[in-house]
Amino acid sequence: MNLNQVTLPVNDMLRATDFYRTLGFTQIVDTPHYARFQCPDGDATFSLSLEDSPEQSIQQASAGSGAVIYFEHEQLDQWVAKLQQRDIVFAQLPTDQRYLWREAILYDPSGNKIKLYWAGENRLNPPWRVDIRE
Repeated sequence: MNLNQVTLPVNDMLRATDFYRTLGFTQIVDTPHYARFQCPDGDATFSLSLEDSPEQSIQQASAGSGAVIYFEHEQLDQWVAKLQQRDIVFAQLPTDQRYLWREAILYDPSGNKIKLYWAGENRLNPPWRVDIRE
């Protein structure tokens, strides 16, 4: 089994697609209500879906979706510096976390929370890893 993709709700498709292309993703589907992007490394994708109701869009922008999307990059600090030169604003610059990941936080134009991070070996094999199966 493999995770195919994650879909984020957005309230302005043009602003959202421009934002994710600025982050470095390749847009592979472009419609007025739906867009899909391929990550620069590997074959993972994620998509954006335009919210139908203005009420949902306003609520989304003020509260976020509750979900957080993570994008991993080994050269995190350099990536963040490059994005800052492109006027991307960060809520948190790269910071070492107690769970052994280094993370930067930003929000897309619709209020979706994004974490850019590097975890290395600790992503799949932290010191506290368990292996529970049925």
